[in-house]
Amino acid sequence: MKVLLADNNHPLLKTELEKLGCKCDEDFTSSKQDIESKIANYNGIVIRSRFKIDAQFIDKASQLKFIARVGAGLESIDVDYAKQKGIRLIAAPEGNRNAVGEHALGMILSLFNNLKNADLEIREGKWLREKNRGIELEGKTVGIIGYGNMGKAFAKKLKGFDVDVICYDIKEGVGDENCKQVSLKELQEKTHILSLHTPFNERSHNMINTAFINKFKHPFYLINTARGTAVVTDDLVEALKNKKVLGACLDVLEYEKLSFENLFENNSFPKAFDYLIHAKNVLLSPHIAGWTVESKIKLAQTIVAKVKAEFFTKETNLSEKSIAKVTGIGGVFFKSENPTQLKKWYQKYLSFNTNEWGCTFWWKDNNGNKASTQWSLFSDDTSYFSPSKKEFMINYRVQNLEDLIRKLKGEGVSVIGDIETYDYGKFAWILDPEENKIELWEPIDSNLE
Repeated sequence: MKVLLADNNHPLLKTELEKLGCKCDEDFTSSKQDIESKIANYNGIVIRSRFKIDAQFIDKASQLKFIARVGAGLESIDVDYAKQKGIRLIAAPEGNRNAVGEHALGMILSLFNNLKNADLEIREGKWLREKNRGIELEGKTVGIIGYGNMGKAFAKKLKGFDVDVICYDIKEGVGDENCKQVSLKELQEKTHILSLHTPFNERSHNMINTAFINKFKHPFYLINTARGTAVVTDDLVEALKNKKVLGACLDVLEYEKLSFENLFENNSFPKAFDYLIHAKNVLLSPHIAGWTVESKIKLAQTIVAKVKAEFFTKETNLSEKSIAKVTGIGGVFFKSENPTQLKKWYQKYLSFNTNEWGCTFWWKDNNGNKASTQWSLFSDDTSYFSPSKKEFMINYRVQNLEDLIRKLKGEGVSVIGDIETYDYGKFAWILDPEENKIELWEPIDSNLE
């Protein structure tokens, strides 16, 4: 397979693709037009955001089998047209979700504790303690819009801060033990800190505007580590002035170019931006929430792993019988009025070795490999079992999850949401004929030890 690397990435991406048998060419400087003239020679292209892969580009790419974007979203690609052409689309939100979660938390803690202003004042010889008295996260409600990889990573980081975490998402049943899914109306009634983790699409474009802001019951703080175009900057500035928004942490701005490498299309500074850079209650960073030393490696590893799974594993040609194989019970989940107290009961009287997730039972499969089953309790108001109304949910260990889900969709089985990938495996969800929600897990048991 011949692959064009069109953006500079971590060198392991090229090295590992070549280990799979790919022939990789690098071209980080040619114009889009020049790359179009030769893309017909390639089976795959790996890109970040240097240029848009539109229908014209795809038409030129007559041999293309995959487009991989080293990042979380696919907004620079004509997704629908690529799918019509049978091209596999690969993104890597798993690679930088932890970085985004840490960055969002770091920004709000810095803003709440006046760290930027206090640091600059001390450097000027000013020692102003009362002026820089901070506020605490504890007791506040954090509302998250968009509860995918990034939103979940941020919610996980908030554990231990004694905050209530709620989320709104257009998909049902995305809430988990770290966050309760609610309606948009409820989120606007309860939120004190709003964090955006939405992809770039028509729904999110200009979502945070004056009308949207005015529906919040409480004045709130805004965190945006998603896309700058989700926020109408003029409306945000007006809300900052009238105290409807108490402060903002902005890693992204609507003025950015598509490539995210430069801020402005020209040298003029919008009036709203001038306000932001002088506001004491605004913290800015240059689209680096997912931009860590570690995430650069993880993003490359994720792309390689997905290319390998799609094109270079024996499982891609497995029989229907093998695809549908369930290998065991992966987890037993049920609701509880008081999960913390009930876990302690099981630990005291039945010697369960409980942790924050519940209890992990280890066993060996037919080949003698270590395998695990998870026992977990959820609060009785959890939305993780939704849309099922049952008090329980079973997790089944499976092989070749992606092929299985494609097969189930083709046979009309109700599939909920998209496959999600974590360090300990891939997950998907379906409903059986009696509306029991089933979690399917292709595990990596070694990462649970």
